[in-house]
Amino acid sequence: MKAVRFHEYGGIDVLRVAEVARPVPGPGQVLVEVRAAGIQPGETMIRRGARHGRWPATFPSGQGSDLAGVVVEAGPEVRGVAVGDEVLGFTHERASHAEFVVVDDFRLTPRPKGLSWEVAGSLSVAGTTAYATVFAVDLEPDDTVVVSGAAGGVGSLAVQLARRRGATVIGLASERNHAWLAAHGVIPVEYGTGVAERIRDAAGGKVDAFIDTFGDGYVELAIELGVRPERIDTIRDWAAAARMGARTDGEGSAACAVVVGELARLAARGQLEVPIARTYPLERVRDAFRELERRHTHGKIVLRP
Repeated sequence: MKAVRFHEYGGIDVLRVAEVARPVPGPGQVLVEVRAAGIQPGETMIRRGARHGRWPATFPSGQGSDLAGVVVEAGPEVRGVAVGDEVLGFTHERASHAEFVVVDDFRLTPRPKGLSWEVAGSLSVAGTTAYATVFAVDLEPDDTVVVSGAAGGVGSLAVQLARRRGATVIGLASERNHAWLAAHGVIPVEYGTGVAERIRDAAGGKVDAFIDTFGDGYVELAIELGVRPERIDTIRDWAAAARMGARTDGEGSAACAVVVGELARLAARGQLEVPIARTYPLERVRDAFRELERRHTHGKIVLRP
């Protein structure tokens, strides 16, 4: 089968699409023929070696967590999944950017009728991360929460989930994404110089919580706005969180098939929009990451093996 591989830390040029042996499922595992697989900013940092201390790579390394596809083979002792099932879910083995992937049965959930492959294959990591951030800041209906990177893969879901909790949501994004945010009940605010004052004006009073999906000084900004550290959650700036006492709940805090299934059903019913910025064939994985690393994408970028 074809699969993405890299043999050393580095930039986009270290990525290859290689011919590798098709994996065989073991006990409690199934083989999924991948129809779509999302890409993540965290995969860029792992490939560069920037997260070696936390998530070291073993070379040659694959990549990819999100996936959706069709079960084509089942190992012994598999429960809840059968050959022929259409599923979505995730793997922690850095392996979904491939034509086939072995997945533990408990990391999969059925693909709801009407949910596109692109959405199904890009929902797990961004969706469970957004779910965790909203839960971490403990939103109530009378709260005002600011979300940085509000039009990105995680941010675009976090703002919608925060609105479902009844909170007033201020979304930081470039002007080209303001119409989308406003259409989803979010107050759009331009990021950049003077953002603190623009947030105060938009809030019309105090800010109760802050979800940072971008990094780059937003934990400090939340403190400046008077948000208590325990109601600040960042998925990017762990160093600032450690200094300020903020939270760092992300994908790992909610990574389970139950949460993925709940989000998938919301998306299938039209109650949660998962914006798809663009799809690429597996062979163009470098182009996909080149677009992702510009950090101005509205929604998810998806590989289609």
